[in-house]
Amino acid sequence: MLDEREVERLDVEAVNSAKTRQPLYAARKKVFPKRASGRFRQFKWLVMLVTLGIYYLTPWIRWDRGPYAPDQAVLLDIANRRFYFFAIEIWPQEFFYVAGMLVMAGIGLFLVTSTVGRAWCGYTCPQTVWVDLFLVVERGIEGDRNARIKLDGAPWSFDKLGKRAAKHVTWLLIAVATGGAWIFYFADAPTLLGELVTGKAAPVAYLTVAILTATTYVFGGLMREQVCTYMCPWPRIQAAMLDENSLTVTYNDWRGEPRSRHAKKAVAEGLSVGDCVDCNACVAVCPMGIDIRDGQQLECITCALCIDACDSVMDKIGKERGLISYATLADYQSNMAIATNPTTGAIDPKQVRDVDGKLDKGIAHFHIRRIFRLRTFVYAGAWSLIGVALLVALFSRDRLDLNVLQDRNPQFVRLSDGSIRNGYTVKLLNMVPEPRTLTLRLDGLPGAAMTIVGMGQAEGRSVDIEAQPDKLTTLRVYVRQPLEQVSAGQSFTFVVEDRASSESDSYVANFNVPETGK
Repeated sequence: MLDEREVERLDVEAVNSAKTRQPLYAARKKVFPKRASGRFRQFKWLVMLVTLGIYYLTPWIRWDRGPYAPDQAVLLDIANRRFYFFAIEIWPQEFFYVAGMLVMAGIGLFLVTSTVGRAWCGYTCPQTVWVDLFLVVERGIEGDRNARIKLDGAPWSFDKLGKRAAKHVTWLLIAVATGGAWIFYFADAPTLLGELVTGKAAPVAYLTVAILTATTYVFGGLMREQVCTYMCPWPRIQAAMLDENSLTVTYNDWRGEPRSRHAKKAVAEGLSVGDCVDCNACVAVCPMGIDIRDGQQLECITCALCIDACDSVMDKIGKERGLISYATLADYQSNMAIATNPTTGAIDPKQVRDVDGKLDKGIAHFHIRRIFRLRTFVYAGAWSLIGVALLVALFSRDRLDLNVLQDRNPQFVRLSDGSIRNGYTVKLLNMVPEPRTLTLRLDGLPGAAMTIVGMGQAEGRSVDIEAQPDKLTTLRVYVRQPLEQVSAGQSFTFVVEDRASSESDSYVANFNVPETGK
């Protein structure tokens, strides 16, 4: 039995444990990124303009394919089961081209990650691009970091209400344009736009626009960094793909530590200080709200804005750039070893200066020779092999297809003159957007002739067929062989040919006859 004091002690411990227990859900801490300036920010502006331009403008590009095909350059024609990409037309049975391109995209992502880290996340991911666009709107209406923090903490007023309303309305307009641009890839863009405005579009079009508007507004405007941290699986995958030769954004603490905001005073007192002045400029510009000086983190998307911010501070205080830089783990460890005094085990300022003198600046710090290693060769080789195979298959593919289905019941018919007749369903696929005159003929089967139901042509061994553009032509064909030439185990070939282009296809079919003696 426990006495009263022991019970009281256990109760106090339980209460204290409950107080210190971490919650399962942490509320979002708002991030107010400051606008950065520098070469990486300029590169991100360029990427944003190019990617958004491609997304919004591509459906409006025209491509003349003649009078029998749509003139939209990029079109996913679901109704007619076609995929048009400029001069290329993909049919449903050729979807392996799209699958191959997706595989190439995955391998390319592996290649980029193994060499330059999370470059996809930092520059070209749709979430990153749209968040950048939404931040441009936010800064334009509410001001830069300090102004937005002040506005967020201020009580509600007409000024605050007006700015917030303007921001969210602009975000919604961008989101609507994003959803609208997406559906333009699936139908003729000018026609669909007119139908949307006049209320004549299909309900699924309005539903798609509504869903994409909501997701763009929520993900790009309200959740932002939470999407990358909690929803996206790619950061976890990339963590397993990086190695000591992968390029990542790195804080070189062997040079920056110990930090001091009063470096001159510390030096005067004989203290050793690093180059980091603890200005928090790198934290202020980070769209993920992290401190790169804490080391590699899951949240870091390697957008390199902290490099721009730190370099500008180094320029102002007259120190070398590169306190935060793109570097590999191998380079970091090598430089750390050089900067460390072998006797004391501490960072030696003189040794740090020696390292600075040996390092190149910015991305050039990355040794190109580290890219060419077995891992990248495997990725690049696989990517190239798939690409070459797809190109060869694409440019050597036939645009004419023949398929034959033989009747099973009855397998044959004996006519009044004793000849034997078999029935076939012949399908001719013209995969070019223009009409063609095709010749269907029989090869083999001596004495045989064919008749096509509904064409009114005389029986013969060949017949001309008018094939419609981008259409499947189905024919009902009867093949007859005289009794004196009938023998068991015969086969022959249906051949279809376009004499204008010399393109042809063939199909070997069986000719069924009665068993011997019956």
